[in-house]
Amino acid sequence: MAGTGCFDRAKEPYTSQVDSHLHFRPFGGQAIPFEELTGYLHKSGVRHASMYGIGQTLPANSNCTYYLDCPGTPVVPSMKNDFANAEHYVEANPKDPELTVSMTFMDLNHPETIPPGITVYDKEYPGVFRWAGEVNLVKQALFPNHHTPATSENIKNWAPFMKVLRDRGIPITIHSDLGSDADQTKYLHLMEETLRLYPENKVVWAHMGLSKELTTMDPDRHIGIMTRLLDEHPNLTLDLSWRVLEDNYFSRPGARQKYAAFLDRYPTRAIPGTDFVASRNKDYRVYEQELEATSRINRALDDRAFRDIALGENYYRLLGLKESAPKLCRAK
Repeated sequence: MAGTGCFDRAKEPYTSQVDSHLHFRPFGGQAIPFEELTGYLHKSGVRHASMYGIGQTLPANSNCTYYLDCPGTPVVPSMKNDFANAEHYVEANPKDPELTVSMTFMDLNHPETIPPGITVYDKEYPGVFRWAGEVNLVKQALFPNHHTPATSENIKNWAPFMKVLRDRGIPITIHSDLGSDADQTKYLHLMEETLRLYPENKVVWAHMGLSKELTTMDPDRHIGIMTRLLDEHPNLTLDLSWRVLEDNYFSRPGARQKYAAFLDRYPTRAIPGTDFVASRNKDYRVYEQELEATSRINRALDDRAFRDIALGENYYRLLGLKESAPKLCRAK
């Protein structure tokens, strides 16, 4: 790209230049130091990333670094990771890569606590938080840690904080499992209700609703659901983060072409990410592997979708940034 002003797909890496779903803080234990993690991004060619905390933290007296290792231990929303992220961001004022700090403290089951929380963030770090989430509407993996799905009544009561996000143009990334292998669309109605009640909000659906609990859905059925919801809800964006998508869906025989064709039809409606969680037991090699795995779908995209998704145009537009993705070089 250097010296040409355009991006040459034949010579440049296919890995995404944006990581819209990156957890700078772990569930528990030590985090990778801020400077080291931003070094990972710079080294791997990521130009911009969303700086997620982990809203759902393990207790301070827990020896766990990952909730799945500690069933029975409550995992509850907290502000501490967001504050740590904001402090590092303000101190470092990073420009390469550029970062977008996110509010991840939001407890969707207790929405009355969210507007006062945003007020605290505004006072302590005015103008710093420009994203919301990843927040959990329903995350089956957390059920052993006392998480319960938000209810329809809860969703109705989101109106005050959703108005704040809407007024500020802040996207919200929502983790909302479609279902499980036993009941593949058990929780679909929760996201449908969210989109119906808040059509003007920029809602980003984490992992396209997929999870380790749902690995056997027919790709055509999944793509059909996504297509319907994109058509019905113009402000919905799909998050392509987490290697579960690559490992369990995109890599199936014939499925990559189907998903690529789907994204080619909706090139402006998806953003990439790794879903890397920066716990100290990981290093650059692990981040590099996650970025590569979650970027493999990029190779199958046409030029328009590749620029919009992999090179970050959709992400920049979603945030209202003046930055734009590089143009693609014309084939000679």
